[in-house]
Amino acid sequence: MRRRTLLQFSGLQFAGGAAAGWPLLARAETFPTRSISLVVPYPAGGPTDTLTRRLAEAMQRSLGQSVLVENVTGASGALGVSKVARAAPDGYTLSIGHASSHITIWAVQPGGFELLRDMTPVGLFAVNPSFLSARRELPPRTLADLIAWMKANPGKASMGGAFGTLGHIASLELKQRTGVEFQFVPYRGGAPAMQDLISGQIDLLVDQAANSLPQLRGGKIKAYAVMASERLRVAPEIPTVDEAGMPGFYVTVWHAMWAPRGTPAPVIERLNAALREALASDKLRQRFDDLGQDLPTPEQQTIAGATAFLKGEVERWTPLLKAANLKTE
Repeated sequence: MRRRTLLQFSGLQFAGGAAAGWPLLARAETFPTRSISLVVPYPAGGPTDTLTRRLAEAMQRSLGQSVLVENVTGASGALGVSKVARAAPDGYTLSIGHASSHITIWAVQPGGFELLRDMTPVGLFAVNPSFLSARRELPPRTLADLIAWMKANPGKASMGGAFGTLGHIASLELKQRTGVEFQFVPYRGGAPAMQDLISGQIDLLVDQAANSLPQLRGGKIKAYAVMASERLRVAPEIPTVDEAGMPGFYVTVWHAMWAPRGTPAPVIERLNAALREALASDKLRQRFDDLGQDLPTPEQQTIAGATAFLKGEVERWTPLLKAANLKTE
């Protein structure tokens, strides 16, 4: 059923910036004059929804208009993304999401949407590095020991993860980088995978720090490295992948905001300014910190910085997925 739902997007035409014409440019000078909708492609109460609601509250103070959150779910995020891609490019309907909703789902089950073609980044607003974690009793003590152990025991280790997510794709890159072989065990989500890691049913898991840290603090799992260029302030004892011997193997669960392609540049700039003003708020920073989220660098919060970062993510992950020939069921 999911396959048919996703395939129906293949005939849609998303890009429509040229048709917007001069009326949008004229209205951009007074933007916004009414409420703005942030479309979250996942259910209310989830991590993406929670972050977005915090951000919306902070942004509306700067914009002087209500910023509403609309949950449009289905097809692993594709329904909500495609709704915004087809929306009028006027800045009043924006898309919220991450790599799974805006990159990987379209590579696993191609449709008519292409992120770099059909949407314009407004900015990044949250980042959460991942841990390469293991069951507590797994023998290797360091990342170098782990790679050596897996090479000596090909196919013995098991890596869990939700199909098509960054954790799954990272497992493909781990094989590519090191030449190791292990079993990938698919899960419906990160929560059941973590439970099986804790109980020792699987050996390894790549999962965002916000989910893994409580289990690490409780001594239920161990971590070989944080998959980022800097150690986490809240877990300074965990080395980075650079320090652990696998430089550049960064896996970050980020969240970003996009507008439909063709949205006037002054509107994008106004939205970006509001986003950066919101992220500078001590209140929002504390709320994100409480949720285990870091802020993007000041450069990544800009339009140009976000565009460059997201282009790199598309170019990094899409070839891995296509080479693996992964398909949804």
